[in-house]
Amino acid sequence: MERPISAVAVANWTPAEQAMPCPDYPVYRDGDLGAFPDAKGTSFRVWAPTASGVTLRLFDSGMPYDTAEPTQTHAMTPGAAGTWQIHCDGIGHGTYYDYLVRFPDGTVNRAADPWARAAGVNGRRSMVVDLSKTNPDGWAADRRPHIPSRDLVIWETHIGDFSNDEHSGIPAEHRSTYLAFTYQDTSVDGKGEFPTCVAYLKKLGITAVQLMPFYDYGSIDESIPRTDSKHGFNWGYDPLNYNVPEGSYSTDPYDGTVRIRECKQMIQALHAAGIKVIMDVVYNHMFSTDNWFERMIPGYALRRRIDGTFADGSACTNDVATEHPMMRRYIVDSVVYWAREYHIDGFRFDLMGLIDVDTMNAIRTALDQLPGGASVLMHGEPWAARETALVSGTILADKRGMPYLSPRIGAFCDSTRDAVRGHVFYQWVPGYLTGAAADYADDIRHAEDGWRGTLHGTASVGQVVQYVSAHDDLTLWDKLCASMRRIPAETDYAAEGEECEDLLNANLLASGIVFTAAGVPFMLSGEEFARTKHGVSDSFSSPAELNQLDWRRAQRVSELVNHYAALIRLRRSNSAYFGGARMIVPREDGVVVFRVGDDCVAINPADKTKTQPTTDLEMPGPYGEVSKIAPNEWLCIYSSEKDSLAEVKQRKLTLPPHTFTVWRRNRG
Repeated sequence: MERPISAVAVANWTPAEQAMPCPDYPVYRDGDLGAFPDAKGTSFRVWAPTASGVTLRLFDSGMPYDTAEPTQTHAMTPGAAGTWQIHCDGIGHGTYYDYLVRFPDGTVNRAADPWARAAGVNGRRSMVVDLSKTNPDGWAADRRPHIPSRDLVIWETHIGDFSNDEHSGIPAEHRSTYLAFTYQDTSVDGKGEFPTCVAYLKKLGITAVQLMPFYDYGSIDESIPRTDSKHGFNWGYDPLNYNVPEGSYSTDPYDGTVRIRECKQMIQALHAAGIKVIMDVVYNHMFSTDNWFERMIPGYALRRRIDGTFADGSACTNDVATEHPMMRRYIVDSVVYWAREYHIDGFRFDLMGLIDVDTMNAIRTALDQLPGGASVLMHGEPWAARETALVSGTILADKRGMPYLSPRIGAFCDSTRDAVRGHVFYQWVPGYLTGAAADYADDIRHAEDGWRGTLHGTASVGQVVQYVSAHDDLTLWDKLCASMRRIPAETDYAAEGEECEDLLNANLLASGIVFTAAGVPFMLSGEEFARTKHGVSDSFSSPAELNQLDWRRAQRVSELVNHYAALIRLRRSNSAYFGGARMIVPREDGVVVFRVGDDCVAINPADKTKTQPTTDLEMPGPYGEVSKIAPNEWLCIYSSEKDSLAEVKQRKLTLPPHTFTVWRRNRG
């Protein structure tokens, strides 16, 4: 989402606005909502409990949806629990359709099918799909990579950003598409000197790619070619058809089959590279208050205040009433559908703080019932943009609702983010690495220990998603520029020259904090090469050129990339980094030192060399005994400083200024 709420704001929330009660409509429980082809034709069923009649309209194509006359129309008959149904002989895969829904007051609404699994251009008309016809070669053999929780490293990107750069190594016709992920051996120069795209990810060592929304969203006109400047750009947080892939990422948005097949090819390619795929999903709001649900079941899908106006906790004009039984059922079924049909490995829930805990837990339970479903990840933003309207007794999956969530549902930790880099909404306010080390040192110590015993409701460190940058707000590099320069110059944003050394050091330390912290490390794509958006904090509709990954920059700032790769290797070399106990060394200054297993991690943000007595690093054994460690048993195995002077002198670890160092106990 564009603007997550701050921790301070959450603490000061007042009771939610009073909401209109849920209409008492029957709940349909069978799994045949939508269009399902068979040997004789296709069965259609929709849930429209307040309609007085529903007409199915059939078309040969998905466009034009506003003027074309249907090839056939069929009056549907009432079915069980508020549904309308019909079976049409001779109708099969590739037929487009929509509905005319009539109401007792004489109103007639045209609607696409909310339960559709395929659609034509711009998603305005649904399509009958035989999903077996959409599978790429080898799809039956596709398997989710087995990656233990301790080895998770999440890298967030946007399908357009990933390959739009002309130096991405992707052919022009496949840039900004699903198919860009199917190229396994690309480079900046085409000769393999510096890898890009999937080849780059494999070298970097990340184990999961989190993709910003790729269901069918409403802000981009799919009929305009990607190469046309009028095509535009958007992050995609505006759902139109939840169960249909976005058409603008396909090579043919007019054919509903193509987007499905190419989306599967993307997932298949990432799996082949050993990388999990996490889908960013937005079940908290829709593209508009005028949507297929509102046209088909007016007054049901979206939260309304007691005066009948739309609640707007999302700051996007509307909030989905996830607590209403059929909306809960829809969301659960939708997530399960993506996991089962598309082999999705995980789900990131946008503004999870607007979704009720019962719905979130129901999703977890349903996923667990799939073959291998227990490995499917779930995490989200435990906040909202503003208040929503709730019926008394509804508990939301925000920070206050964490105790009611399954311990296998994680949440982004903005406490770590803000402690490391400074206040998220006030660009110049510093954090631990940007001028206020002494003020935030204790917070960093808590962050390294996964905030155990401090964050209310977190049952395990596996629920804590540790990060310092995501698609929202300033990139890490831009935040460093804002807080350390106040008025950044172009050379600052460009990360060029010796005058940027302090910014680079801060970036090195920030990543060190995240990758040695208990929990799951997460990073924005390009964070590892000082990604800049030139101070634009929320680029959700900025030009593609501002948002795209700059692969030549990645090559130029390759030393920083190598640092991130080294941190990933370090983390995977010691399983204790994920959830092992930390022994935090007490200090009175801004230096943070802790032990985890046989490693000692030291973060020195100061301008001067600091030291750490080795006697403070002795950890008690299981029975309280202390094993004395000779000072020469500590060896600096990694330093963020290229020519590090980190060494052991006079029973003290030497910690050079502005460095992140890791020391390992040598047991011989």
